[in-house]
Amino acid sequence: MSISTYITVAVISYLFGSIPFGYILVRLFTGSDVRDQGSGNIGATNVARTGRKGLAIITLMLDALKGFIPIYLIHQAATSIFSRGPSGYLLTAGDVRLLAALAALCAITGHMYPVWLKFKGGKGVATGLGVFVALAPKAVLVVLAVFVVIVAITRYVSLGSIVAAMLFPVSFFFLDRQQATPPVMMMISAVSLLIVWKHRQNIGRLVAGNENKFGAKKT
Repeated sequence: MSISTYITVAVISYLFGSIPFGYILVRLFTGSDVRDQGSGNIGATNVARTGRKGLAIITLMLDALKGFIPIYLIHQAATSIFSRGPSGYLLTAGDVRLLAALAALCAITGHMYPVWLKFKGGKGVATGLGVFVALAPKAVLVVLAVFVVIVAITRYVSLGSIVAAMLFPVSFFFLDRQQATPPVMMMISAVSLLIVWKHRQNIGRLVAGNENKFGAKKT
């Protein structure tokens, strides 16, 4: 497989992931800049702080889709244009898995560091959910269950997100052993680490005991 294929997948996935849906929707429907609200984030949680819960839900869905769609398209293309040529199959199943993991990493990077907003984006939870669903739906069920339990017990959404992100590579490894090659695991782990890194301020607040709880008024 040529290096140009990797570059094409990386660039397209990054650009797709970099679409700042939260920023665009709030700007279109309210005329304001979502980055002036709360945490300054462009994700669904901060969109909700504008008082537009409907826009927050739409942002959540679109941010998840921009992680899901690049990987979905790679899997579709693997049975058509990418994988077939005059001599038969051009890509192996391993090639496709590697391209999908690369697309996941680049889509997440695009969301977190969008070129359109001076590389200041979101924390990647919704987009991460989208890429995880596309890569390994069985592992997603495990991490979602853990997320729900943690949030239900502690009411810390950030803690649930951090633990879920850290748990995904482990769940992926045990539930999708065939796909969990070393290069793929490295990229999946990088996705999880990026999400945790983007929550570093939340981690500091959790340690200090002043992180905001779900449903509580922000102080």
